[in-house]
Amino acid sequence: MPTHGVAITVPEPHASVLQDARERFGDPLARFIPPHVTLLPPTDIDEPALEAFEDHLDDIAREHAPFRMALSGTGTFRPLSPVVFVQVSLGISQCELLERGVRSGPVERLLEFNYHPHVTVAHHLGEAALDAAFDELGDFRATFDVSSIELFHQTDDGVWRPRSTFALKG
Repeated sequence: MPTHGVAITVPEPHASVLQDARERFGDPLARFIPPHVTLLPPTDIDEPALEAFEDHLDDIAREHAPFRMALSGTGTFRPLSPVVFVQVSLGISQCELLERGVRSGPVERLLEFNYHPHVTVAHHLGEAALDAAFDELGDFRATFDVSSIELFHQTDDGVWRPRSTFALKG
């Protein structure tokens, strides 16, 4: 069954900085996953349900206005999960509302952990690599406008690619 996810894509030039850093830390998924803030984690969605889900995403996007997002410094989910991330410091409530809306539709997805908007920069690496990611990006700052959300599809080569873009119009 095809795997999909919904996210806010980090724009350039910030995306390249974060993706290059993730690759430097040794994360083998660095070139497979573009830098993003997840709204719906990887979820299996069959083709018949996909059209209804895209309609739902379009409705959600029409209800939410564009907003300013700021990324600032690093955080970690250790020891619960071997993840280092760049923190969302502005736009948290908008992400939470979007995430709740996305998961309120025809596709159900239970979460393993409470939702926490962030941009992963190191995942499933050794402690030294996780520490390096945490330290190196501790001063990272980026601010940008969020004007859309995207439905991603994991293709046969394992790369996550945008399938549909939904403009925020609220």
